[in-house]
Amino acid sequence: MIKLAQTFSLKSLLLAAVLSAGIFAHAIDEKAAPLVSTDKPKEFDGMGIKENLGADLDLNLKFKDENGQDVTLGKYYDGTHPVVISLIYYNCPGLCNFHLNGVIETMKEMDWKAGEKFQLLAISFDPKETPDLAAAKKVNYVKLYDKPGTEGGMHFLTADAETVKKITEAIGFEYRWDEKSKEWAHASAAVVTTPKGKIARYLHGIMFDAKTFKMALIEATNGKIGSVIDQMIFYCFKYDPHQSKYTLYAFRMVQVGGVIIILILGAILFPVWLRSRRENDGLK
Repeated sequence: MIKLAQTFSLKSLLLAAVLSAGIFAHAIDEKAAPLVSTDKPKEFDGMGIKENLGADLDLNLKFKDENGQDVTLGKYYDGTHPVVISLIYYNCPGLCNFHLNGVIETMKEMDWKAGEKFQLLAISFDPKETPDLAAAKKVNYVKLYDKPGTEGGMHFLTADAETVKKITEAIGFEYRWDEKSKEWAHASAAVVTTPKGKIARYLHGIMFDAKTFKMALIEATNGKIGSVIDQMIFYCFKYDPHQSKYTLYAFRMVQVGGVIIILILGAILFPVWLRSRRENDGLK
């Protein structure tokens, strides 16, 4: 009778933990998402970013690196490490510099290094720009990054008009020449791609959260680069495209919490069940 009661208690508690976690998670998951306006002012016509998540980039596209050497996009994809792409132009007087500054400052906060865990590609969408400009930019940003031995993980590319058109269309990057200001009008985003050249995430803006940046890289490689802790943290967060960052995902938190509760209950009740079994065997 004791054995039956203890076995029943163990099963009941485990079942209650699972059901409680499931019900609470369902209630949270059913909450409606806030409405977000998608209207765009007329001033922004012809510019912006249309997310092409899951799209494959053409790795045969040809560019010139900062040394003036002909390279293909595929050179930077090794099938193991993700690649971050920033579409900018080197003579930009404002936004592009702010964007690259934000990317580099975020990279500095991370424990992952460019060239070891990921690659960074800055690609000019102005076909008139030359490798000389790209080389000068690289010198400045390698110095700003200030992590020795990472030069091989940061690349500054230029290309002809046809290639620029193909890469910008693939990414969904829209821009236009503003005759009044004599500048390119464009948006800003760091595009995280998988090790095989598939678009995995867009991080919009000019300032980035280091945790979000790293999680996007982990996501891009399906968690293969991150440690077990990195992967667990990633599992508890969900990407919010409206905020361009990862937020705590209550449903996943409850799932993880439910598993932890089950493990704790199992650790507590298993010795009781084992002792009861031994006592019953001794009475036979």
